[in-house]
Amino acid sequence: MDPGRVTGAHAEVSGLPAPVSAHVRDEKLAELRTYTVITEWSQTDLVRGSRLRYSQQWTLITDTNDHKSIRTVLPPGPCVPVSGELLSGLSPVQGLRAVIRETSGHQLLEIWDRQGLRKCLNLSAVNKHGRVYDDAQFGCLSWSQCENKLLYVAEKLKSTWMVTHDGEHAFRKDRSVYCEDWGETLTNKSVPVVCVVNLQCGSVSVLQGVPLDVSPGQALWARGGQSVFLVGWYHEPFRLGLRFCSNRRSALFKLDLDGNCECLSGDNLSVSCPRLSPDGSTLIYLQGRVFGPHNQCLSLQQLDLSSKRTSTLLDVVNRPQTGQCAGVYEALPACCWSADSQRVVFSSARRNWKDLFMVDRRSNKVTSLCDIPPPYCDSHFPPPPPAHFPDPPLPPPPPSHLHQEHQRNQEGLSDLPAYGSWRLLTVQEDLMVVCCSSPNTPPTLMCLCLQRVGFLPPAGGAVSWQTLQPPVLTFDFQWTVLDVTPPPEEDNTHYPGLDFGAVLVKPSRPPNENKTPLVVSVHGGPHSQFPAEWNCTTAGLAKLGFAVLMVNYRGSTGFGQDGILSLIGRIGSQDVKDVQAAVAAALQRDVSLDPDRLAVIGGSHGGFLSCHLVGQYPEFYRACAARNPVINAATLLGTSDIVDWRYTSVGFPYSYDQIPTAEALAAMLERSPITHAAQIKAPVLLMLGGRDRRVSPHQGLELYKALKSRASPVRLLWFPDDGHSLSRVDTQADCFLNTVLWLHQHL
Repeated sequence: MDPGRVTGAHAEVSGLPAPVSAHVRDEKLAELRTYTVITEWSQTDLVRGSRLRYSQQWTLITDTNDHKSIRTVLPPGPCVPVSGELLSGLSPVQGLRAVIRETSGHQLLEIWDRQGLRKCLNLSAVNKHGRVYDDAQFGCLSWSQCENKLLYVAEKLKSTWMVTHDGEHAFRKDRSVYCEDWGETLTNKSVPVVCVVNLQCGSVSVLQGVPLDVSPGQALWARGGQSVFLVGWYHEPFRLGLRFCSNRRSALFKLDLDGNCECLSGDNLSVSCPRLSPDGSTLIYLQGRVFGPHNQCLSLQQLDLSSKRTSTLLDVVNRPQTGQCAGVYEALPACCWSADSQRVVFSSARRNWKDLFMVDRRSNKVTSLCDIPPPYCDSHFPPPPPAHFPDPPLPPPPPSHLHQEHQRNQEGLSDLPAYGSWRLLTVQEDLMVVCCSSPNTPPTLMCLCLQRVGFLPPAGGAVSWQTLQPPVLTFDFQWTVLDVTPPPEEDNTHYPGLDFGAVLVKPSRPPNENKTPLVVSVHGGPHSQFPAEWNCTTAGLAKLGFAVLMVNYRGSTGFGQDGILSLIGRIGSQDVKDVQAAVAAALQRDVSLDPDRLAVIGGSHGGFLSCHLVGQYPEFYRACAARNPVINAATLLGTSDIVDWRYTSVGFPYSYDQIPTAEALAAMLERSPITHAAQIKAPVLLMLGGRDRRVSPHQGLELYKALKSRASPVRLLWFPDDGHSLSRVDTQADCFLNTVLWLHQHL
């Protein structure tokens, strides 16, 4: 395959813009009401090797007599670059725009109004704190109700050197003391502090009173502007990695400007995403367990601020009913309340989809707001008959085994819902802004963009969606979703009756071939999900003639808490067999797939499973590409930023004072792909990030050396400046090119 064709395909699918955030501003005029929808987008520029950010806005005009009925959508304004912006936020009344910007090594706070730049403050020169946090874990930029104060989080100012009378530095002995931070993607973020800017006098102050064993973040103003709510993560006895981990001990606090701090939640819990109702009476937040699975089904809690009583608005869902909400698995958007403070809107995984839900505080009723009709709860596959790999796949099951809608989908896919993923960006004044996508329709403005808006309906009413810009193109792919039931011998005895799913994407017309090679794509986590949404890697592979099966094995999010817990102690076994069963089901159902040309790819835990699959089924797969894979969990124990997961994943409880035992290390080794390295026959491509703190790159090197010593085909790509996600623009381009050429060479 021509490398130029591969890079061209990658440039096409990766260069499409994606929405990052949205904000709604309404204006009441004499005879009409208008809404301005301001969106921010991210777009990859391969020439610069970076991601650009820009904003764009629409104006919506409503009916004179019904301000929730959109009459006209004016053409969008031009795209405006927002280079250098770390954080931004609009004030609720005047529409002032606050921006924290990075310029020449300095961090500036800018306040913009309709006439231009109103105020600029050099936060670096004020010297009250270190660098401002702009990450999703701690970061925030919150306007007070009076619009005279701003709230944000920054690194605590390190002590300046003190010079004695003889010129010696008094603190020289401490300059090499180790300073913990919060792990992968949060390097050098160690001691956050909450900061307040008084815009009237230009002063910056660091709020006092936060408990010394707590790292604050996700702060927001309480009503009246005299106190703030914040999440505090406990960092004693030491810090564990926070990224992708909703199981860290934390609490909800209220801190007033005089330094009085009050804990508002329970002690041994994990909390996040506090969101204040528009009337200021209620605070909602997400709550989960400490330790255990690194990602989990969370409960939605509500705190009545007058009575200080907490109640559950949406509980953890252990086993979701067909077509119903499967629970909350991801962060809430910054604005998720209805205008009457009675309803909360959120997006969450539901089996192979990402769905949009509304929960009513008065009844605790949960309603789906997207337009995926109820029958699309996935096309169900019965457990495949026993297969002896690599024997040829069994013929397709008779039509009676499948729902009718899947048969129609297989013929033309015309009955599939247009969008498999609905992601809420914001809801303000009851106007929701949602990003929709599917495996063949990217969420992009310039080509296939679909960003939709709709007002929250009255009780029992339906949502009337308005497309801001209709899609002008979709890629020529077919896609469908399927459920797979594991065979009886693979049923989990502690959590029986669980099934799992997958999303199959393939080119509508395979190029010059009778059958299509199949790439099995395995997500990491393991507690994450492949929803039926736009995926650049999948789209690029499909554009180049590959079919892609994205597997949501038991343990994936969106299938209930029982599914997540079922994988604990069974990694390297249950998940491996689930992926293999999904491949068998896809081959049985779709005779256009080539059973003799199969490859497997994945990153992190997906790389772990990819290496397991080529080791446990050495005759079945013809190629493997793994990004930052876990190869030997026993040797990873002392180098990962989430040491707790290394114990939990193999079924051992974790505590901070844990000391490795021979039994625990043996279990970790037994579950690891390295034990099957001698059986691997498929050529293996390894891609490693030199700065990975979650899975040390030496993991991949272990497998590389094991395969090299046996003269097995192996190639290793080393990216010294990248981390666990291999997310740099140049890294992603290099990985895609090498992966496709590797697959083409060996398939």
